[in-house]
Amino acid sequence: MSRDPYELLGVKKDATQKDIQSAFRKLAKKLHPDLNPGDKSAEERFKQVSAAYEILSDEEKRGRFDRGEIDINGAEQAPRNYYREYASADGASGPYHNSGGFADFGENDDVFSSFFSRRAHGGREFRAQGGDRHFSMEVDFLDAVNGTKTQIRLPDGPALDLQIPAGTRDGQTLRLKGKGDPGIGGAASGDALVEIHVRPHRFYVRDGDDIRFELPISLSEAVLGGKVRVPTPSGAVNLTLPANSNSGKVLRLKGKGVPKRGGGAGDIYVSLKIVLPDAPDQQLTDFMNSWTPANPQDPRKSMGDQS
Repeated sequence: MSRDPYELLGVKKDATQKDIQSAFRKLAKKLHPDLNPGDKSAEERFKQVSAAYEILSDEEKRGRFDRGEIDINGAEQAPRNYYREYASADGASGPYHNSGGFADFGENDDVFSSFFSRRAHGGREFRAQGGDRHFSMEVDFLDAVNGTKTQIRLPDGPALDLQIPAGTRDGQTLRLKGKGDPGIGGAASGDALVEIHVRPHRFYVRDGDDIRFELPISLSEAVLGGKVRVPTPSGAVNLTLPANSNSGKVLRLKGKGVPKRGGGAGDIYVSLKIVLPDAPDQQLTDFMNSWTPANPQDPRKSMGDQS
């Protein structure tokens, strides 16, 4: 038996507690006696990794081991038979025993809660929760904002109904409980985990729970102001333009953005952009040629002389 718990668990000396727990979880699921009936080699390795985990999962014991104060069995000097005995189904004693049967891997244990259970009276039964299945799918921007129902088709054929909640974010994972791999020994099935990828919109841009977009307006609308019809993800609304509005001016549509969890919604920020006619307007050209502004301005004055 290796005397180095790090070597037994296959982790480095600077491994985090999460790394140690993950390594033990994988080894224990592979080597547990219930999974390897009659396999003495697997049982012996299970004893070894259990002892290694008991040392390394305890920060104080791990520190003492690293300083050479105790060995892998927790012995101060000479190694002692540290392993507990394991109770067999008929009550006979063998290696690795504790009075609670599998109580040390009970329902509240963060390592084995999903994998092992004990019959109420006598006998041992292996039960394993089914594994999760991972999928990804693309949804339109507006469907992610407003929510929708859709289907995802699994590789083995069946289709699952999927509810896209309003306000779903790009990269968010939705869980379909019990739609993963079936469990073993009557245990629960795993879940289907669907990662959502939101397609970009042609003019909306999401900013948290807010939405931003650029609204083209005509020269006359910019000068005179007035009401204009503006599209939003939940439908068109009227927006009041102040007179003499410049390109880049930002107006807010309160509560018309992305629905928030728990109620309410973000805002929409509309950035104005003055757009001249595609074809020259002779009247506008004649007017500008004859127009003498009362207050001449230099819109580039603030830029200074960059030459």
